[in-house]
This record gives sequence, structure tokens and C-alpha cells, in this order.
Amino acid sequence: MNCIKKSISTQTEVKKSKFISFLVPYNEFRKIYQELKNKHSKANHIIYAYRYINNYNQVVENSSDDKEPKGAAGVPTLNYLRGKDLVNCAILTVRYFGGIKLGIGGMIRAYGLSAKSVIDKAEIIKYEPLIKYKISAYYNRQRQIEYYLKELNIKPINRTFLNDKVEWILNITEEKLYSLKKLLV
Repeated sequence: MNCIKKSISTQTEVKKSKFISFLVPYNEFRKIYQELKNKHSKANHIIYAYRYINNYNQVVENSSDDKEPKGAAGVPTLNYLRGKDLVNCAILTVRYFGGIKLGIGGMIRAYGLSAKSVIDKAEIIKYEPLIKYKISAYYNRQRQIEYYLKELNIKPINRTFLNDKVEWILNITEEKLYSLKKLLV
């Protein structure tokens, strides 16, 4: 499985219709969807497709045609995510109608082309599942541990100051956890 390193967008045009596609991390999907609805209020359609890994390590996927003919927009977009085995990301495509009807087949090709265009431009990386891990240490080691976290590019979810210790909760890959444990010995 793969995921994306950062958000990206592209624009394609098919028979005078504009398709603006955004490939975003899934955790930003809802926020970006609302922003697009506000920013592109005159757009005819804002379709989406997403795939993410849930807490049970299952792939969850969904798509919306946003009043386009059923299966002509969201499903072709979702199929491109499936084809590249992308997870934890979403594609949102804003369509401005150009005055020329595309037909169902034309829409399927246009939305597919738009999805392919944004995926081809993206920086795709291997998906690595995250493990929740807790570290605690006495105050005299706080700076050292925070230095290690920074060096390994690990951002704690939470840091709590207790009576005599500091506790960090991390979402971390197995590889980084192994490296961190070697440093903490």
C-alpha cells in the first residue's frame, strides 16, 4: 500500500469544462471539502473519492458523484486510487461546466483523466502503519528525549508533566520505534 507525502492539485480541461483536482491526506478531507464548497460556490459539481485504513486495519472507501450521473465521477476517481493502491488520502474534483455535454462515457474519461493527472504529479510513499507508544522519563532526561524525537522526526501526540516524570504518547512506525529504543538504552 501507498500514501501521499503532501497535498497537491492539478487542473485539466475537457471540451471547455474545467476539472480542478486535489489529492489530500484523508485527515484533511472534511476541512478541504468545506473550503472548496465555499471557495467554488459557482462550480457545478465537487465530487470526491477516498480510501483510508481504519482502527481495525481495514481499507474503508467511499465516493460521491455530487449530482453527476451515478457512477460517472466518484467511481472512476476511486478506481484510480485503487489502481495505485493509495490509502489515507482523498481526491476532490471541482468541475466547472463548459457548455458542451460530455455524455456518461465522456464524464467517466474526464474524471478519470483528472484523477490520473493529480496522482501522477503527487509524491507517493510507502504506507507504514503507526503504533501508539508511550515513553516516560524523569525530568533530567526530558531534553535528551526531545532531542531524539526531533532527530527521528517524531511528533508526539501528547506530552504530560507528572509529579516526577514526563510522559510522551507517540504515533510511530515500527522502524522509528526500533531506532528510538536503541537511542534510549
